[in-house]
Amino acid sequence: MKKLALHWKIIIGMILGIVWALLSSTLGWSAFTINWIDPFGTIFINLLKLIAVPLVLFSIIGGVANIGDPSSLGRMGGKTLGIYLLTTVMAISLGLVLVNTIQPGRLIDYDTRLDNRLSYEIWAASEGHEVKDGHSYLNDPAYAERVKKVSALSTAKIDASIVSDKLAKAENQQNVSPLQPLIDIVPENFFASLSNNGLMLQIIFFALFFGVCLLYIPNEKAQPVLKLVDGINEVFLKMVDLVMQAAPFFVFALLAGVVSKMAGDDVGKVVEIFKGLSWYSLTVLVGLLLMIFVIYPTILKLFVKKISYIGFFKAVSPAQTLAFSTSSSAATLPVTMECVEQNLGVNKKISSFVLPIGATVNMDGTSLYQAVAVIFLAQMHMANLSLEQQLIIVVTTTLASIGSAAVPSAGLVMLIVVLNSVGLNPVWIAIIFPVDRILDMFRTVVNVTGDTVVCSIIADGENMLDYKGTKNPTETFDLDS
Repeated sequence: MKKLALHWKIIIGMILGIVWALLSSTLGWSAFTINWIDPFGTIFINLLKLIAVPLVLFSIIGGVANIGDPSSLGRMGGKTLGIYLLTTVMAISLGLVLVNTIQPGRLIDYDTRLDNRLSYEIWAASEGHEVKDGHSYLNDPAYAERVKKVSALSTAKIDASIVSDKLAKAENQQNVSPLQPLIDIVPENFFASLSNNGLMLQIIFFALFFGVCLLYIPNEKAQPVLKLVDGINEVFLKMVDLVMQAAPFFVFALLAGVVSKMAGDDVGKVVEIFKGLSWYSLTVLVGLLLMIFVIYPTILKLFVKKISYIGFFKAVSPAQTLAFSTSSSAATLPVTMECVEQNLGVNKKISSFVLPIGATVNMDGTSLYQAVAVIFLAQMHMANLSLEQQLIIVVTTTLASIGSAAVPSAGLVMLIVVLNSVGLNPVWIAIIFPVDRILDMFRTVVNVTGDTVVCSIIADGENMLDYKGTKNPTETFDLDS
């Protein structure tokens, strides 16, 4: 087992975790799994988040200060944000093409969709919204009896405890001035930002500001600070090494807990959850897998010819498997940085600048999922969205993805904002909530893969990519080296 690559160990841990969860569910041990095994998964995510925030801070400060030329920093920053924005729009467009082609919402039986439509019109009338496609089933005499008996899926499955906090967060997100996002980037108390993972943009702003200022002070005064920053950075990277040695065991606990919470003491619950949302889940998965295995490698090959298809995936597989198990780009960030630096040969000046920004603003997987989810929910409520409304989804989803925190299920909060933008009922998120955690794992793999691709492109463009072929990913976290 010692010579086995880390990503294979993590995959084995994931499989064993799922098998254990299903077995414990069958035997009625789910409470034991949730109470005594799942907490170790939570500890694992907490450890990675503990490392991620200070690592982002000191990596960006060191990366910016070591660039040496403020004009280079501006050029690199513009290219980074531009490519991230381009891949986000591509992901959303792919999601819209797939959901309009497969039409998963229309594969639900007609009677259910008709009840859903009546429920939607009742909600729209009560909230003072205009039904977007202009049709009214509610006032049609042919459906008078059905209106009295309507019991739509969109309301029947709503659990207030699931959606109430997300609705409140989304409402706060919308009731702000146009320049509020810009205000939110600048912290009034940096130490408060450090204690809140959701304020990663503020940490990045401070790190960039600090690093740029180091460029403008005399070298003899800047060097001691840089040595301190580099030393602290090395300490946190060693923390990553130590934590990753136990990653397969932590991942076992994490997956066992996730599946046990879904199944309870009835394995059939997992099957039923996916059966009811099978076409929706399949549409999202097809889009996410296309991004991982087709879109990203194609983009990478266009700009960086020296990295082969197989070589790329071998290099970033530890970050991908960890992203899948944790569902958090921020928690995966320390491992992502080591993968691109040691396996792809990206200079630390590039990775320490591009990757932390990507973990915050690049949410391609989340964007694709939101686009599919909105159209799917509209389809299953017989609400036909026009091309103009779907373009609104592209714009809103792009902005919402930038605002999504790099933590599990944060995309659900932003999905409410997107639903509101096209006049659909935000409480509908309860319908897709049961499969969100599993899909979130795949979304995070997309996000992390996109970060590594963009980082490689920027590094190659700046002549800071020294790719020497595929190494065994185990070497990335080898304590004996």
